[in-house]
Amino acid sequence: MAALSARHIHGHGTPEAAWLASPMLRHMPRASFDQLAGDAPRLVVVAPHPDDEVLGCGGLIADAVRRGRDVLVVAVTDGEHCYPALAAWPPARLAELRRAELVAAVTTLGLPEAAIHAVAIADGGVRGAGAALANAMHALLRPDDLALVTWARDGHPDHEGSADALLDAAARRGTRVLQYPVWGWHWMQPESADFAPARALRFDLDDALRAAKAEAIACFDSQLGLGPVAAPEPILPAHVAERFARPFEVFLA
Repeated sequence: MAALSARHIHGHGTPEAAWLASPMLRHMPRASFDQLAGDAPRLVVVAPHPDDEVLGCGGLIADAVRRGRDVLVVAVTDGEHCYPALAAWPPARLAELRRAELVAAVTTLGLPEAAIHAVAIADGGVRGAGAALANAMHALLRPDDLALVTWARDGHPDHEGSADALLDAAARRGTRVLQYPVWGWHWMQPESADFAPARALRFDLDDALRAAKAEAIACFDSQLGLGPVAAPEPILPAHVAERFARPFEVFLA
């Protein structure tokens, strides 16, 4: 994820305990892998920043690999501006580190490094590059893919810009899309959570998928505050990271 400069993203956000106790999540309709992916031979997972793909879709990616489906991870940015106030983390150094973390994470999920496609848009600049990103996505997509992207109302401009571009490209290609919330869990409240007009579906993770996702998340030391130069205010402190340790993922159809 990038630096937390978006309009909704401040403070500690909604505690995970409140989400886990919410009737909305408990009673959300379940969907199996086959119900989500159908017969799509390939999943194209679009991530605004390295780690978004694992946080939102790590379990689904691992299940796709287990079932022999192809997966392409599209890294929209390198997330190089996530710590703008830290002199020890200049953008070039962060970009190199976050690219390496992404390789480690997707490898943990069972993918080769070649499964990563980097678009190399500037971190924080996705909205301004929307047309170029949409065209890049259009060139990558096939009509029989399942494309996944961060929620179009996620509260972070790079997340929303990535969704807008992917939805544009997918509409032109005739590709089916699922969206996955990341920062929405931070600013929404369980009693008033509203994913409309999309339909929210819960994808339960078995123990193996949950373990694979946890191992992949652990590859992002820079975001967890565990890197060679630890950030005093990491992007994924414990109260944020626990949202993605759930035994399920949520997708918006």
